[in-house]
Parts: sequence; structure tokens; C-alpha cells
Amino acid sequence: MSEIFKALPGIEVPVSSIKHSLTRMWDETAASGGKAPTHDDSKATQVNFVVQLGLQTTVEDALEQFQTAVRFSRRYPCRVVVLCPMPDDTTEKEIRAKIYGECHLGKSKGDTRCCEFVMLNYPFSARPFLEDQVSICLSTDLPLYYWPHRFISSARISQFQYLLNRSKRVLLDSAITPADSLTFPWPKPEVVRDLAFARLLPVRQTIGQFLSAYAPAKIVEGLRSVSLTHQPAVAAEARVLSKWIQSRLVDCGGKDVVVETRERAEGVSFELDFSYGNAQHFHWRGDLAHGSGHFEADFGTGKTTLPTAVSLLTPEAALGEAMFF
Repeated sequence: MSEIFKALPGIEVPVSSIKHSLTRMWDETAASGGKAPTHDDSKATQVNFVVQLGLQTTVEDALEQFQTAVRFSRRYPCRVVVLCPMPDDTTEKEIRAKIYGECHLGKSKGDTRCCEFVMLNYPFSARPFLEDQVSICLSTDLPLYYWPHRFISSARISQFQYLLNRSKRVLLDSAITPADSLTFPWPKPEVVRDLAFARLLPVRQTIGQFLSAYAPAKIVEGLRSVSLTHQPAVAAEARVLSKWIQSRLVDCGGKDVVVETRERAEGVSFELDFSYGNAQHFHWRGDLAHGSGHFEADFGTGKTTLPTAVSLLTPEAALGEAMFF
């Protein structure tokens, strides 16, 4: 048994009776006066969600991601299957299972939303049978979403063909995945989503809304260079943001636009500069630590300054953004 499996909440049950054990868990919860689903529709009615914790995941990290999944399920009731690998040197041969569930009120008094978790702790020797067991644990006729977290090798994750081929979205976080994770030849690359890109939604909206007040041709007129400086802690987000900025400038008619990205230890989280060969200028800085940002620009109609809020999506909101949008 792995330390992560021990630390995750839940009741250990025989693998062969997971579904029966879930029903009994809810019955016992209701009998003791706790919140429990009153009918099947209040359980996992929206999505199946498989969270695979890689070998680089610590106990503290696993508990944090578990709570992220719980918070996500409060908005999108779901059946969550958490996969926990045993250490490579384990002598165990069998898969072990835990179950967990909780309910909470939704938008109205009669709106009870419940989530169910199944934790599977597996040795490497059981890997060929793991996906069959996962398929049994999932709710039928619901879309499947797959989130491999802190995996050490894209090639090893690519062996999970059932999850990669059946999932409506495969969620990766380029801030912590191997360098080739976003370019790896996944079976369905069109469904792969980067959580770093999803987290940036408020930043992308803020910049896009400000620049949308100006004609696209005016934004790229005389544009010579674009630079984005950032703190080390947001290197993945800066890489994603620079690509997004470059693609938007190309859409505006800019040719041969390259966004130069530089890292610096001091200063605000992000600082974006457009340099022009005329009197125009554009500057934006965003400070995540204080939640504040500031625009300065002049596109030929006079200087404009604007303070603004700056934030990243919460982990659970980023999951929803990457899954459904």
C-alpha cells in the first residue's frame, strides 16, 4: 500500500464489491442522519473524472489535488476515480480500493449534489488490468475526462490507451509535466488541454478586452518588437501567454511577430511591452501577489491609463475551463 493511498480519506473495501460498497456507504450515511443522495440522479450525473497521481506526487500534493477534485465536484457532480501507483519496489500483487462520498446543497434547498470517489492503489504488475477495473468503476453513458498529474514520462502515460482514447478531454499541466507532454503524439491530440492555459483565462480576458477598444491594424502598425518578462514561478504561464499574444497579433495583421520572453527574479509577475517605430506604445504589468495590474497605452488617440485586477483561475475553476470550453 502506498503512503498516498493511506492518507486519502475513505473506507477500504474489496475491489470486487466497489459498487455494492458505495450503495451501502450512502445507506449507512442516511441512516445516521448524514447528507446522502435521495435518488440516483443526485449522484454522479454529469461526468466521469479519472485523476491519475504520478510517482512524483507527494502525500501533501495528493491531498491538495483530492480537495481540488472535491471542490470541482461541488459544481459538477461526478464520479471520480483516483489512481495511486504503488512504489516500484512493492511486493504487493493486488489492486486495493477505497471509497468516499459527500453531499452538499446546490443553488436551492432541494438541490442536493453528491460526489463519489473510488481510489485504486495498484502495483506495476497489475497495470495490464487497471483500465478494465477503471471502466467498471465509471458511471455508464457519461462523458469521461482524464487528468494525469505529475507523471514522469509521456511514453508511460501513452500506454493507458483506454483512458486516452475514450476521454472527451485529457488534461495536462505544462508547469509540471515532462517537456514533451504537449508535443507528444497522443492518440487524440485534439482533446489535450493545458491547465496552464486554462488558469490564464482572466489574464487573457483582461488584455484582450483592453486591446479590443482599438482597431487591429492600429495595434500592429509600426510594431517592432514585443517582450514579456515574468517571475520564475509563472514560467509555464508566461510561455503560454507569449504564444497567445503572438497568435492574436498575427490575427491583427502583424507579420513575423515574435514575442521575446525573459525571466527575472524581481518585479511583478508579468510585464508586457510593445515597442513601436512611431509614437505609439503599449505597456501592461500584472502582479498576482497583490491581485493588481496596470495598463498604459497610446495608439494615436491620446494616452490611456487603466488600473485593473489580475488573477489566475482557481485549480477547480481551471479544471472546468479546460474540460468544457
